[in-house]
Amino acid sequence: MIEKENLMLREGALKDEVIIVTGGGTGLGRSMAEGFSLLGAKVSIWGRRLEVVQKTAAEITAATGNEVSALACDVRNYDEVETSLNLVIAKFGKVTGLVNNAAGNFISPTERLSHRAFDIVLDIVLKGGKNCILACGKYWIKEKLQGNVLSITTTYATTGSGYVVPSAAAKAGMLAITRSLAVEWAKYNIRFNTISPGPFPTKGAWDRLFPEAISNRFDFTKKIPLGRVGNHHELANLASYIMSDFSAFMTGEELIIDGGEWLKGAGEFNFLDMIKPEEWDELEKIVRGVKS
Repeated sequence: MIEKENLMLREGALKDEVIIVTGGGTGLGRSMAEGFSLLGAKVSIWGRRLEVVQKTAAEITAATGNEVSALACDVRNYDEVETSLNLVIAKFGKVTGLVNNAAGNFISPTERLSHRAFDIVLDIVLKGGKNCILACGKYWIKEKLQGNVLSITTTYATTGSGYVVPSAAAKAGMLAITRSLAVEWAKYNIRFNTISPGPFPTKGAWDRLFPEAISNRFDFTKKIPLGRVGNHHELANLASYIMSDFSAFMTGEELIIDGGEWLKGAGEFNFLDMIKPEEWDELEKIVRGVKS
């Protein structure tokens, strides 16, 4: 649950917004949806399992006092996306924002993947994201309304990463769509941005990516300069800012919130933080000796 005192924006900052959150029934999607609702937005959460999104919608409404709609929608199917969008418009009168959060991911050596397993991730993330953007974008353009799209990507969309190749490919595609349409559709007053989160533990997704056999062997916080994982309200705050008018001059950006994790991995000599202060004294003598 997101606590009101942890929110960055003022109360009512999103009161005129109607925001769709795909994959909004659990995890990061739920946290963002709750953050939007606490700030006054009308929110529609979409997911493939109706009972999950209905339960989440009821809980968020009870916590925030703002109506949240729940729709069963498989974003891989364009007709379902378009139908769901029209239901939200009929209920709330408009849609102002879309958060592409629905995702699928698992760790595996790529040679062990079937073509179907590869397709599942591409279809949910890239095809599903494209479907939602096209449906919302066509609606905004036709009705001459401004729009706002936030897609949840990942730092390895830029760098690539072994063992999550389908996800890396799909998220890279979403990043390319974001940057391309940020320019092409700016004339329609439609903005596009992405957030690439680092480790924000969630039940389900986190367990699939870091099962006990792996998490018991590695302390993932050691990869993060700030020495901890993210709190959900930190992501909700960033997402709320992007979905608000306070960020009206920002488009085409990838915002990374990972405690410095990817920068640490990218730096050639960042591994040297494992060396103790007293060891540096010895190393300095050795280096000077080599120079002389």
